[in-house]
Amino acid sequence: MKSIAMSEFKAKCIAILEEVRRKRESVVVTLRGKPVAVVQPAPEPGAGKRLGALRGSMKIRRDLVRTDSSADWEILR
Repeated sequence: MKSIAMSEFKAKCIAILEEVRRKRESVVVTLRGKPVAVVQPAPEPGAGKRLGALRGSMKIRRDLVRTDSSADWEILR
């Protein structure tokens, strides 16, 4: 992992961010030799979950809305 001084990061911020995006490598920003921040590449678009990704993977075996649950309650007996 590459490290860079904060003063240099401040002067070349846009170029460093572009390099992180292009090379997909993190950069540690330091202040007086001590780590202050880590600049990491953002996740690839589409890498996360997508709406509807599980469509068709489940089956409903009975009616979930009109289920008779009276046998489960003692007070109804």
